[in-house]
Amino acid sequence: MSTLRTAVALVAPNRAAGLGFAALAVICLLAAAAPLVAPYAPADQDLLARLEPPSAAHWCGTDNYGRDILSRILWGARISLLVGLGATLAGMVIGGALGVWAGFKGGLSDLLIARVIDVLLSFPSLILCLLIVSLVGPGVLELIAAICVSLVPKFARVARSSAIATSHKEFVDACRTVGGSDLRIMLRHITPNVVGELAVMASLWTANAVLIEASLSFLGLGVRPPMPTLGGMMLEGLNLLHDAPWLTLFPGVAILGMVLVLNLVGDSLRDAVDPRLRDV
Repeated sequence: MSTLRTAVALVAPNRAAGLGFAALAVICLLAAAAPLVAPYAPADQDLLARLEPPSAAHWCGTDNYGRDILSRILWGARISLLVGLGATLAGMVIGGALGVWAGFKGGLSDLLIARVIDVLLSFPSLILCLLIVSLVGPGVLELIAAICVSLVPKFARVARSSAIATSHKEFVDACRTVGGSDLRIMLRHITPNVVGELAVMASLWTANAVLIEASLSFLGLGVRPPMPTLGGMMLEGLNLLHDAPWLTLFPGVAILGMVLVLNLVGDSLRDAVDPRLRDV
């Protein structure tokens, strides 16, 4: 945890990082408060107002069923953040645990886990998620599970490398000397030295998880209607791109904004943790 606290202390004076964290906080608040701040319910239809361009009544226009685009974007952002954050957190916990175990124990356990990591990393993340969702079906939990599986080997590889390096430190040898069990060493000494790096990488891979969720929704494998998703909204507006470009423009800008902010936060944390990048 000391690594993570050091990163926060180094990021604090950085204006770009502060802007990124502030923007991320605003996005999360708007998404969490969507039932309160959205001007309309996401499924409310008004056929008399269908395909209206942006106006005072509908800031981002309406879709083919007269539903307010801005309201649906706010609700869709909830799904994107829920899936992205949930999958990344689950992948960090599972992958971190596997990596720490493999790196510390070594031997056959390390060999088997390392080979499984190599096999999973050989598949592009989106292709692996497509395969899993095609097998288990669409849904929020299914998307989280699919993206989590694609992230587990990435976290496991980072955790394994850090665990191998940490397991040869003097304080670990001292703990073994006084009779500390393997489980105690992993929980009390190895994991705290790994979790900071995993948290920094999680901030970067959350953006990738949001992109994967949007891609799956665009391909029709996301959360089922009438629940709005940003990728699904872009798919719905694809056939009306020339007549009503706002149907795809505003959801696309929302995805772009979330990914940019998440990458900005992740890059700031990474630069703060890596001493070679602090003065670049």
